[in-house]
Amino acid sequence: PQGIEHTTHRIQGGYMLKIFLCEPIHPRALALLKTRAEVFSDPACLGRADAAISRNLRMDAAFLEQCPALKVIGIHGTGTDRVDLAAAAQRGVRVVYAPGENAQSVAELIVGLTLALARRVYLADRMLQTGEALAIADARLTGMELHGKTLGLVGVGSIARRAAEMFRRAFGMSIVGYSPSLTEERAACLGIARCTCVREVFARADVVSIGVPLTPQTRGLVGTAELAAAKPGALLVNTARGGVVDEDALYRALTQGPLGAAACDVLAHEPPAPGLPLLRLPNFLATPHLGAATDEALLRVGMCVVEQIFTVLDGKTPAHECIGTTDRTDVESEHK
Repeated sequence: PQGIEHTTHRIQGGYMLKIFLCEPIHPRALALLKTRAEVFSDPACLGRADAAISRNLRMDAAFLEQCPALKVIGIHGTGTDRVDLAAAAQRGVRVVYAPGENAQSVAELIVGLTLALARRVYLADRMLQTGEALAIADARLTGMELHGKTLGLVGVGSIARRAAEMFRRAFGMSIVGYSPSLTEERAACLGIARCTCVREVFARADVVSIGVPLTPQTRGLVGTAELAAAKPGALLVNTARGGVVDEDALYRALTQGPLGAAACDVLAHEPPAPGLPLLRLPNFLATPHLGAATDEALLRVGMCVVEQIFTVLDGKTPAHECIGTTDRTDVESEHK
């Protein structure tokens, strides 16, 4: 891919690591990687890779079969759904990731998407782009204030908590949330009113933000019953993983009620098919999985992943390792 160079230099008196990089990473992280590694992107060379860095590549058992020398996979973010952790463990391949490094950027996007929905900015732009003559007080563009409203969190990991604090401080919003591991005591410490299930979050919130990873337990977590419980006109924002929300159910909730609008930075299939019905709706906003796409977040994530790969290959214990099929229900996915 463009931006990934093939390097063949060697370290004087030392072993040059072989690292497969399928997509670009921050230039400073790439420069650090090249101080000790030969970096390549040709899949034909997978057989000699000591490590692989993945942003969005599916690394299943078949992929691992092509990598007999592989010792470590670095996930460029927090989402583990594209790596077969069980297969990696069976082959003795360590898997490291970068939790929290993109949290600020994703949290800021959640706020931005919510504002775009609440004030119908996305719809106004579409209408102007088509040359439609709009009155200043066009009723179709009447939005709602966030001040005093309720934010609902499905998942209360680091990204969700950061976004909640922004909404609380900037708009005076109250926060409700659900996670299987969220206790009353922990919720009280976080300033969150604890819900007993996802459906209750939708019933109580004016804005619902999805913040859970995609696992067998969370796939389709938000479906017809959950969406039907939403307040009339409620807003939904998903920056986690597309498979968490049933897209057919979301389409019905946006066309038949009760949802007022939804914004998704993630979809079940990425990139989505051009004919995806959701993309044609006037009350649906989509962005192409860019939650962590800021220079600052990409630098932090890239450096974290590279440093941990070096740690593993040096025979030491990394700070952030995914073990087997550990269910990390409270950790938001990065994309990212």
